[in-house]
Amino acid sequence: MNAGRPITEEDFQAYVDHALDERRREEVEEYLSTHPDAARRVAAYAAQREALRAALAPIAEEPVPDHLNLARLVEARQHRQARSWLSAPGAGPWRNIAAAVALVLIGGAGGWSMHGITAGKASMNPETMLTQEAMDNYRVYAADAARPVEMHAGEQEQLLRWVSQRLDRKVAVPDLSASGYRFMGGRLVATAHGPGAMFFYDDSSGNRIAMLVRPMKQDGDAPMTEHQKDDVGGVTWCNRGMGYSLVADASAQALHPLADEARRQLRTKI
Repeated sequence: MNAGRPITEEDFQAYVDHALDERRREEVEEYLSTHPDAARRVAAYAAQREALRAALAPIAEEPVPDHLNLARLVEARQHRQARSWLSAPGAGPWRNIAAAVALVLIGGAGGWSMHGITAGKASMNPETMLTQEAMDNYRVYAADAARPVEMHAGEQEQLLRWVSQRLDRKVAVPDLSASGYRFMGGRLVATAHGPGAMFFYDDSSGNRIAMLVRPMKQDGDAPMTEHQKDDVGGVTWCNRGMGYSLVADASAQALHPLADEARRQLRTKI
C-alpha cells in the first residue's frame, strides 16, 4: 500500500496520458491493483482517450498549408532584422509572424493538429459539436457492460450535487420510466468544452440510451435537431444556455419522442 502522497484524480489523468515519472507511475499502478473501482474508471479513461485519438487521426495527417510552412516563415524572418521588427513603430504585423514561428517551433506537428481541430469545429454549429461529443462518449461507455456509470441510480441526489458543482450549473435528470426506460446512473465525461454529465437509461431488453449535458457558450434556447452517424442517432437542443443531446443505437426519429419528454421535464426542473 502506498504510504506517500495520496493518489488523486489528477494522477489518474496523468497516468492515462503517460505524463507521470516512473516512481509516481509505479505508485499509481500499485494503488489501482488494490482498488478495482478506480482501476475500472482509469480503464474507461484510457478507452475514451484512444477513441478520441482515433477520431482525430485524420486531422493529424493533413498536410501543413503553404502559408504556415516553417521554412517559409523562417525565410521571411531572416530577410528582416528582428530587433527593428520588435522595436519600430507599427511593427505589430511582424510580431505576429514572429509569434507564429515560435508557436510552430514549439508545437511542431501538434500545432497544426490543433489548427485542424479548430478549423473543424468552426465548420460545425454548436449543436452539432455537442451531438458529436455525446456520440463519442456514448460509444465508449455504453459498450461497458459492467460499469457504464460512476454513480448508480440509488445515488442520484449525490450524483446531481457532484455534476452540478463540476459544471457550475444546476443539473437535473428526467424520468423516462413511463416510456419504458429505467434510470441507471451517470458519470462525468470529457468534452472539448470542459466537463459534461452523461446520464444512462436502459429498458427491459437491455437497450441503452444516454443524455449528455453541458453548458453552452451561447445563452438562450435552440430548437431540437436530429443527427445520425452510422448506427448512432441523436436529438440535440439547448435550454437556457444548457445543451442536451440524447443518443442511442437507434434512429434519431425514433429518439425524438423521448427527447420531447426529457425537454418537457427539464424545463420545469431547472
